Amino acid sequence: MTLFRERFALTPVQIQANRLLGSGARHIFLRGGSRSGKTFVLIRALVIRALRVPQSRHGVFRHRQIALRASIIQDTFPKVMQCCFPRVRYKWDGRSNCVIFGNGSSILFGGLDDSTRTEKILGLEFATIYLNEASQISYSARNMLLTRLAQRCALKTREYIDANPPTTDHWLYALFEGGIEPRSGMQHGDPSLFASMIMNPEQNRANLSEVYLQQLDALPERERRRFLLGEYQSVIEDALWRLDMFQRRAAPDDQDLESLITQMRRIVVAVDPSGAAGPGDMGADEIGIVVAGIDHEGVGHVLQDCSGRDTPMGWARRAIQAAASWRADRIVAERNFGGALVEATLRSVDPKASLKLVTASRGKAARAEPVAALYEQGRLVHHGRFVELEAQLCLFSVRGFGGATSPDRADALIWALSELMIEPQPVKGRWQDRGWFSLSR
Repeated sequence: MTLFRERFALTPVQIQANRLLGSGARHIFLRGGSRSGKTFVLIRALVIRALRVPQSRHGVFRHRQIALRASIIQDTFPKVMQCCFPRVRYKWDGRSNCVIFGNGSSILFGGLDDSTRTEKILGLEFATIYLNEASQISYSARNMLLTRLAQRCALKTREYIDANPPTTDHWLYALFEGGIEPRSGMQHGDPSLFASMIMNPEQNRANLSEVYLQQLDALPERERRRFLLGEYQSVIEDALWRLDMFQRRAAPDDQDLESLITQMRRIVVAVDPSGAAGPGDMGADEIGIVVAGIDHEGVGHVLQDCSGRDTPMGWARRAIQAAASWRADRIVAERNFGGALVEATLRSVDPKASLKLVTASRGKAARAEPVAALYEQGRLVHHGRFVELEAQLCLFSVRGFGGATSPDRADALIWALSELMIEPQPVKGRWQDRGWFSLSR
């Protein structure tokens, strides 16, 4: 038992990952941001399995051997042994890139970028295979490795995988998040054999510098979401929005709020109602409530996202409160859901509220395209990060909305910006000839 007495204290998320590794799942995927501790946890688990059962064989694989050597052979593996198993001795065989322990168990480190190395792998059987940075590994290569997961010993065979989350068209997403075989589209025969977990740098803060976390937070939004937040990246053909289209400024605090309001020529609150009965009605869509403004230079500003599930009176109070806080000129609400009920609900909170009811006479894509063009032109600024709202926008394409649920937040934003920047506005102090009479008569 002294082999497993560690001087290294695991973080709470690493302890949680260890529990998952000890579950009945045979295929386990740890995904998340950069330097979140995924590789450390899986190498540690691999060593424990090797030490528990003599003569067992385990493999760590990555797309390129040179990357595997730099990241694991020369870095993570020695750290794991020093921190967690300081009394364990092992021998390194440089010819075969293999670690051999005193009980005869071994861990092979292999790259998949060389046919000679791949042939050697095909000649071996393993109790554990570990795919490091699997977003770079093809599905065919992964399946080839699975044919080698066949060593008969006291251990149950396991497949360990880690990766910074790839795009949603990757085989990892289909296999672990969609629950389907990527090629056939068939559901898993036994879903309990597959498990995944998110590990992000914030949860590994004890082992990271504050400067490193700040660097991740300052990345362009697409990279930030992948390497800091551990999110999959959506792949939508002909997408109307991309993450790099969002210009951001800091979210205003109480002191900045007044200054920001005075910069705006107009401010509106847009509401996209739903049939939610209350905050706990998870089967219903959210109520989209977005505050936006336009300044004197014609630049649009997304000021606040107040969306959420609530009772009719709850979301009406939320919309009225947002209008009061931002001194909005009016509330724009879609009439399609509930008709006069939407207006009645809002007026029950504030009978004098300035309301404009709008009707969705065109499809979502047709309404979204002019607003997306404004983003493309750099004419819009987000005050803060609106993660859920921006994610919905990135699921819009020329064919419509590609998400699984309603784009409630995005719809509210589109109504607000259409009112401010797309719909023609009367100009104060200018006489308009509406064709009622002619000076030639």
